[in-house]
Amino acid sequence: MKTLAIDIGGTGLKSSVLDEQGNMIVDRVRLPTPHPSRPKDILPAIASLARQLPDFDRISAGFPGVVRGGKIVTAPHLGTKAWKGFDLQHALATQFGKPARVENDAEVQGLGIITGQGLEVVLTLGTGIGSAIFDNGRMTPHLELAHHPIHKSATYDDYIGDRARKKLGKKKWSDRVLRTIDIVRTLLNFDTLYLGGGNSANLTIRLPANVKTASNDEGILGGFRLWDDLHGR
Repeated sequence: MKTLAIDIGGTGLKSSVLDEQGNMIVDRVRLPTPHPSRPKDILPAIASLARQLPDFDRISAGFPGVVRGGKIVTAPHLGTKAWKGFDLQHALATQFGKPARVENDAEVQGLGIITGQGLEVVLTLGTGIGSAIFDNGRMTPHLELAHHPIHKSATYDDYIGDRARKKLGKKKWSDRVLRTIDIVRTLLNFDTLYLGGGNSANLTIRLPANVKTASNDEGILGGFRLWDDLHGR
């Protein structure tokens, strides 16, 4: 079974096709996220990506928001009003005539990173902040840490999102990430925390021993494991 793996982001759409072992058989392709970013804008862009790739048998997609049963609950960086209640899983299956699965993008990325041992947490540092928690390899109920207050009235998105990085510069922003790690450690008592997303490459700090950075390609590679029911909630 070959898997079309799609990573839907606030600034870019990325995709590749994975083989039966979950390895990319071609380099990923990318398009800027169209704006406006309504379903009727995103779906044709995904189709355009797929036309550049080999044939596939099934689809996995990571979406930047809360997803339940393949339906979108929130889409903070794409417009919740346009997406709320939209059955993206069904729409992709219908568009391509193939079975599809859709989950939160940080959770899909996490599936490509985790070892399945202990309590593992993933924070993705991108346009906004994504979060995922895994207990011995299984996804736990999704928490939107990105929109939870972390400092006065500032949310995680406000505190260490891409706008904060650009405003503060790498050093001050990295110091904030380190403080965020300490807060998440107190909150969850994780065994391992992984920092993913494009902005993880901008960190200037020395990370604690049980905190690691991960390749941005993991958002694609996790699409293979999304079809492994051992990882489901």
